[in-house]
Amino acid sequence: VQLQASGGGSVQPGESLRLSCAASGVFLSPNYMAWYRQAPGEQREWVATISIRGDLHYVDSVKGRSTISRDNTKNTIYLQMNSLKPEDTGVYYCSYDERYWGQGTQVTVST
Repeated sequence: VQLQASGGGSVQPGESLRLSCAASGVFLSPNYMAWYRQAPGEQREWVATISIRGDLHYVDSVKGRSTISRDNTKNTIYLQMNSLKPEDTGVYYCSYDERYWGQGTQVTVST
C-alpha cells in the first residue's frame, strides 16, 4: 500500500487548505484513516480520524475548523482545514490503521 499526501502549502492565518491522501496498491479496507502532524521540534500528534463506519474524531485544537472526509471511489481521504493558525504549521501525514503512512505534506501558516 502506498499513500500519497498532497495539498500542503504556505498560507496566511485565516486561510484554508485541503489536504488529500490517495492510496494505491492492493489492500483491505482499513478500519481507520487518519491525519497526523508534526510541528518543528515536536513529536507527531494525531489530528483527525475517520473510521470505516464513518465515525469522525478530531483533536480539540482543530475541532470546528477542520473536516476529515473520504471518497471511496478514489481511495482518497481529505482534510479540509479552515481558519488556519500559525500553530497549525507542520508536516501532515496520512495513515491507514497506523500501519501505512504517507510521506507528508508541509503546511506553513504565517504572516
